[in-house]
Amino acid sequence: MKKKLMYVFISVAVCLIIGFLSSVVTQSSVNDWYLTLNKPSFNPPNWLFAPVWTVLYVLMGVSAGWVWAKGFHHKWVKTALYHFGFQLLLNALWSIVFFGLKSPFWALLVILALLVMILFTIKWFKLVSKVAAVLLIPYLAWVCFATILNYKLWELN
Repeated sequence: MKKKLMYVFISVAVCLIIGFLSSVVTQSSVNDWYLTLNKPSFNPPNWLFAPVWTVLYVLMGVSAGWVWAKGFHHKWVKTALYHFGFQLLLNALWSIVFFGLKSPFWALLVILALLVMILFTIKWFKLVSKVAAVLLIPYLAWVCFATILNYKLWELN
C-alpha cells in the first residue's frame, strides 16, 4: 500500500508540475492576446480554467500512479504509461502552441492528436485497471469540450 501511495504521489506531482509549467506559458498571453479574441457564447470565464485543470491533473496523476503500482515490468503497464506520457506531452504542447505561439489552428491539430492519445491511454489503462481508466473520463470530457472551444476560437478569429 505504501508503494502504491508513493507511485500515486509521484505521478500527481509530475502532472501538477506539467500543469504549472503549461500555466506559465498560458499566463504570457491570457491577459492580453487572449482577451482580444472573439469568443463563443459557451466560453467559460477565465477563473474557471485553473481549478478545473488542477482537479484534472490530480485525477490524471492518481490514475497513472494506480497503473504504475501494478508493476512497470509488465508489458501492458509499460505500454499504458508510455501512452500516458505522450498524451501529457501533447497536453503541454497545446498550451505552448495556443498561448505561446498564439496559433489556434495549429493548437487545434495538437488537441485532436491529444484526444486520440487520451483514448488510447484509456484503452491501455483499462487493461491494467478499470478504476484508472474511469479516473481519466473527466479529463477526456474536458478535452472534448476544449476541442470544440478551440475550433470555435479558430473559426471566429
